[in-house]
Amino acid sequence: MYGGGGAAQPILILPENVIRQTGRTAQKNNIAAAIAIAETVKTTLGPRGMDKMLVDSIGDIVITNDGVTILEEMEIEHPAAKMLVEVAKAQNEEVGDGTTTAVVIAGELLKEAEDLLDKNIHPTIIAHGYRMAKDKAIEVLEKISKPVTLKDKDVLKKIAMTSMTGKNAEVARDNLAELVVEAVLTVAEEDKGRVVVDLDRIKVEKKEGASTSESELIKGIVLDKEKVHPAMPTRVENAKIALVDMALEVKGPETDAQIRITDPSQLQAFIEQEEKMLREMVEKIAATGANVVFCQKGIDDLAQHFLAKKGILAVRRVKKSDMEALARATGGKIVTTLDDLSKEDLGHAGVVEEKKVAGEAMIFVRDCKDPKSVTLLVRGGTEHVVEEVYRAVEDALGAVASALESGKVVAGGGAAEAEVARELRRYAEKVGGREQLAINAFANAVEAISKALAENAGMDPIDTLVELRARHDKGEVSAGVDVIEGKVDDMEKLGVIEPLKVKTQAIKSAAEAAEMILRIDDVIAAKKTGGGKESGGENFGADFE
Repeated sequence: MYGGGGAAQPILILPENVIRQTGRTAQKNNIAAAIAIAETVKTTLGPRGMDKMLVDSIGDIVITNDGVTILEEMEIEHPAAKMLVEVAKAQNEEVGDGTTTAVVIAGELLKEAEDLLDKNIHPTIIAHGYRMAKDKAIEVLEKISKPVTLKDKDVLKKIAMTSMTGKNAEVARDNLAELVVEAVLTVAEEDKGRVVVDLDRIKVEKKEGASTSESELIKGIVLDKEKVHPAMPTRVENAKIALVDMALEVKGPETDAQIRITDPSQLQAFIEQEEKMLREMVEKIAATGANVVFCQKGIDDLAQHFLAKKGILAVRRVKKSDMEALARATGGKIVTTLDDLSKEDLGHAGVVEEKKVAGEAMIFVRDCKDPKSVTLLVRGGTEHVVEEVYRAVEDALGAVASALESGKVVAGGGAAEAEVARELRRYAEKVGGREQLAINAFANAVEAISKALAENAGMDPIDTLVELRARHDKGEVSAGVDVIEGKVDDMEKLGVIEPLKVKTQAIKSAAEAAEMILRIDDVIAAKKTGGGKESGGENFGADFE
């Protein structure tokens, strides 16, 4: 930039250690980075998708085909690529499933936009067309969706199975789907005609050392803890549970104080007084009829001894979240002072027992009457297997919960996307103008899901798309890609069903991220300084080139 008049004098606005890219170059690089991310996760899509092995700097390994896990584990530097990671995170937090779908659609939208930019169509026109297409796509999805309620257990099971297909959990998916649906139905509540599912009420514990089919649902809580004293009972039936949020210890004074003891008998009296206080604490608990104590803080050694003598099973240093879950599951109340503890505050469970799982002691609180908190104990042969099964179960829980909350489902296997693409092409003809091109591009991007499913299954993507379009033109709304048999088939009949919310959220977040990236025409990045070498900036520049 130059000052006016006289000799050309450069005006420096930015410091030297800044990389700046403007106009088409900035757009091209941002789009290329986002597409690269989408291509990474694309091969994991569907039942025939492949897995990724991610190795971090200290050699820890993660093997997964869960979109959000892959993107979180990858160390991504490029800012535009980071925006796609945000898409996956938003999808995961909002609906718990469909992360790969969202990222693939975002990448395809940008790939299609690049072709339009090459035809000199302005980015704002593309963004406007994408916005119109997004609204229309959501309208179409609403139109083709079908209702689902708490009573449709079979449909909910199919949703859970669809969500887990293609993950390592597939071998035991029937059993796991059953557990997932039962867990969600146990904690689901109806509020003014709407179903509310708080997934925080479903605790998922994972332990290796057994086959996935040995996973179980506990109508209560499992704690990764052990009883505090060996003389305590290992199993308590018809448990009456005290939930205590205070230390069963004699606390020192709050302020600095000294106790001067001049006589051995005074010391003895002091020790006896301490013992008496601890004994009283235990007596107060026992007086209520409690035979199990969960304590959020510490329990003194002497108090442990007294509790054991009374035949009370006690667990200490239980996390706050677990205490709240125990209260919901057992119907007990958490008390902060023993003077307040009464029989009415106790929770109830059929059995409280300590069991060894994979060589570690765990406390099981089972058979609660009307638990509003439950635990899924997920098993797997090795650490990596159990981790992937855990991720599959989390996805399935999210899918079932969002299906119930939105109350609507659509056919999976690329069927919903194919119908959306067909409707968008018809809509584009009515719109006309340059936006028409953007709407058609949006249709192609959405259809990329069906194409990726076919590619990952070793089918011919072009033939599959042609047949899929023909079937949808005939009015077969639920025709999708049957990757197991390698043909186009009715997804509804095959039981491949997904929540409407997974699809609408994926399209919304993908479209919004693509629009945002498209509108950037200037990237100004400061290099990191320090440490002898300009580390971050070097990578950044390399990413841009």
